Amino acid sequence: MVYEPRSVRHGALLVGTVAVLGLLTACGNGSDVHGNPPITASGTAAPAQDGKSGAASPTESEPAGAASSSAPEATVSAGGGATKATTAAASSRCHTSELRAFVGRNDPGAGQENFPLVLTNGSGRTCTLRGYPGAAFVNSSGGQLGADPKREPGSPVTVTLRPGQSAWAGLTFSNPEISGAKPATPAALLVTPPDERDPLKVTWSGGQVPVSGNSSSVRLSVLSPGTGP
Repeated sequence: MVYEPRSVRHGALLVGTVAVLGLLTACGNGSDVHGNPPITASGTAAPAQDGKSGAASPTESEPAGAASSSAPEATVSAGGGATKATTAAASSRCHTSELRAFVGRNDPGAGQENFPLVLTNGSGRTCTLRGYPGAAFVNSSGGQLGADPKREPGSPVTVTLRPGQSAWAGLTFSNPEISGAKPATPAALLVTPPDERDPLKVTWSGGQVPVSGNSSSVRLSVLSPGTGP
């Protein structure tokens, strides 16, 4: 056994300790022992160059309202009164297939043309109408002439029609020869009952109507019982 002085052994131990600490320090600061920089990985992978990604695509979100569409309607008054009233109103409404339409005699005055637009219950049951009908003048090809009529201010009432009974709305416009509006002569008037989509076609025999320019508006009033004023 070779004897080494204590100072020599202490120095060797100190050198070894420094070397170990150096390796630990290199690992702790993100560098390897060869001095290469660390590799950084992003949390979101970049797309592949060919447009194909190996990651699964995210699940598409459910359309708004889809969750509630299958749930039963919750708005019901005490005793179910609101539901019964709504159901009764829908079942009692007059449908297009149950009605006949015609345009009554003109009652002109002060440069205005005033026609009653009449809807008659042609079915075998009692039904109701409420509010404004829709109306549109059309040519022989079915193309609309002029804008949709505007609604006259009024308070809608529910009109109950037994078989054969009628309700009417006022169809009013300025005489184009007086107002100077551009005129056209319609072939027919399409009449749509309230809350319905299908119209009734009525042959128009009321002469020219305004379709554009000044004072070209056509107006409709709410439905009232009867066939005219």
